[in-house]
Amino acid sequence: MVNQLQISTVPPGPRWPAQLLLRVDGAEVVPDAVGDGGRGPLVNKVFPADGPGLLRATGEGRRVVLGEPECTGGCCGYLSVFVRRCGDIVEWSDWEVPEGGVRPPTFHFDAGRYEAEVARASESAPGIRTR
Repeated sequence: MVNQLQISTVPPGPRWPAQLLLRVDGAEVVPDAVGDGGRGPLVNKVFPADGPGLLRATGEGRRVVLGEPECTGGCCGYLSVFVRRCGDIVEWSDWEVPEGGVRPPTFHFDAGRYEAEVARASESAPGIRTR
């Protein structure tokens, strides 16, 4: 089964700068893993102005932090996933979750659609200039 990724921006609030809201097949990925009061990835961390975005998938793959609980990741751990491209598929796997969090399943995305969604989100992220 191929999953569908949707990325949107959550405006800054009293505690956090702008964040990304990540949905896979219509369901939010971060809340169950980080708990109440936690946060998703910060826009400026995922889409930095001075380089490629962290969600960019390559054959090497890399671990990407996608959130942290209210008590901070240094206390209970971060939500992170290993992102890699395998031919025409982008895989999110090997999740690490904060203490007490629910581990998301492995996701598989069509590489073309995935790259288009990441590019669209990076271009529309507030205050972020892409390369």
